Parts: sequence; C-alpha cells; structure tokens
Amino acid sequence: MPLHPQAQALRERRARAGTPPLYSLTPAEARAADLADIRASAGTPEPVAAVEEHRIAGPGGPLAVRLYRPEPPGRELPALLYLFGGGWTLGSPDTSDAICRRLTNAVGCVTASVGYRLAPEHPFPAAVHDCRAAARWLAEQAGALGVDAARLAVAGDSAGGNLAAALALLARDEGGPALRHQLLVYPNTDHRADTASLREHDDPLLFNRRSVAWYWGHYLADPTDGDHPHASPLRAPSLAGLPPATVLTAEYDPLRDEGERYAEALRAAGVPVEARRYGGMPHGFFAMTGVLDAAGEAQRYAAERLREALR
Repeated sequence: MPLHPQAQALRERRARAGTPPLYSLTPAEARAADLADIRASAGTPEPVAAVEEHRIAGPGGPLAVRLYRPEPPGRELPALLYLFGGGWTLGSPDTSDAICRRLTNAVGCVTASVGYRLAPEHPFPAAVHDCRAAARWLAEQAGALGVDAARLAVAGDSAGGNLAAALALLARDEGGPALRHQLLVYPNTDHRADTASLREHDDPLLFNRRSVAWYWGHYLADPTDGDHPHASPLRAPSLAGLPPATVLTAEYDPLRDEGERYAEALRAAGVPVEARRYGGMPHGFFAMTGVLDAAGEAQRYAAERLREALR
C-alpha cells in the first residue's frame, strides 16, 4: 500500500522544514535532533503512579535505570525491561519515556529503562553487556523492587529490539534471568542483510539504507564483529529454547525483511511467535503516537501480548 497519509504528512513537514538526515550530522548533533523529534511526535506522556531513578553497577561503570510503576509499591508486579532505539548511537531513557509510560499502565507492570552505553564511544558489545547487567539487577533485586522475578519480559524498538533479542540469547545460554517474552519492534537482526526492503528504501526524509549503514558503522569497531550472534541474532547457530516472541515490522522500513526473517527463524526453531506488519508505516512509527494512529494501535497490541505473557 502507499505511504499512509499521516506518515506522508509527516514526511512533507520534514521536507518543508529542511530537516537533515541524522546520518549527515555528528553523533552529538544527531542525539539532540533525535530526542527533539521523538518528543514532538510522541504525544502527551501518560502519568504513572511513580517514576524512580536508580544507579546500578555496570560492566563499564554505573548505569542509570529508570523505573516506572503503575501503582504505589505494595503488591508484587511483573516487570518489563525496555531497551530504547537509536542505532546504538543515539538515545537515552528519555527517548523511550512515552512508550514506557504507556506500556507500564496498559500491561500493569513495573517497567525498567536502562541508559546503556552508546557507540561510537562504546562499540559492541558494550550495550549488550549493559543490558545484561540491568536484567540481572532487576531479577536479583526483585524483592526490594516489588517485582516478581518469575514474570520478567524484555522489549525494545529498532536497535533496542536488536539488544532485546541478544539479551534473550544471553539469558538462555547463561542460565538466566528467565524471560517470559521478548517484544521486538522492527529489530536489526543481521548486519550483512541484503534484503529487498533494505535496497528499496532510500528516501532521505525517512529512515533508509544509508541510516542503517551509518548506525552499524558506529556500533561495530570491526565489521567482523557483526557476525557475532549478539550483534546479529539471525546468525545465531540455534534459536531453540528462546522465550515466545512478538515481532512488529513496518512496510516502509529497510529493516522490515530482516525482522520478518527473524520471526520466521524463531518459528522454525519451535519458538511461539506472533508477527505483525503495519502497512503504510515507516521505521520509527511505534514511538509516534502523537501523529500516527497506527502507533497507538501497535502499542495497544504490544501491551496485550505482554499482559498475556506476564499473567
């Protein structure tokens, strides 16, 4: 189908404003521009019962973890670790703030967002190891945090979806923490992908194949690092034994095909998977509830899947 009229209107606003592609900026400039764009399109953040800022020990130093609560402490709740997107180069817990608030309320869970280290200052596998530290902390401190360690899920969009998939692999191979579900929103899954969707999408006003190359170029200190399954989960020798998954993709997204291929590979390995493609939508739409109706629909569907998994 053609680009959705709401997405087309967003593209036209960018054209009128002369918005430069993020890959034409320095990482510092791109970080500021990305956060401003996300805040402008995310809509009004939902109130939650409480937001807590924590500092935990990470493999490279202290890590910031933000906790969102749907109700005051007192009852043990399931937990979701949400990993923000931004090509491993951009982003912070502020990037996914609106998403985390909505999922917290809709799922009825404690949501944690970790400020993992960014590339190019900290290339692969720094972000993966930081996310592992956050997952372990959430499980190990479950009692003090009012969290049920037996009901833990992981989620993320774009690079955050990549990190969520990598974390699921790590948790399986290292004996925990046990994960009930993985929500992967248009994830990167293979740095060597040469798919139709990657070749087709080259619009400078939308996330495109040059964007993908720019982010991988920052994340990988050596291109051969991308062959590691924690960088490219689709290259894992086996996907058997991973937690059930929900995979969301967008039609106008260079990452569409590799996300859908990952869903197919999970299913072939015996992992229960629900995959849904959002027609007419560009990469990044999941965060744009203020301007795209499909974003709200996708977040509601994601919440339904998580709520069912964490019962």
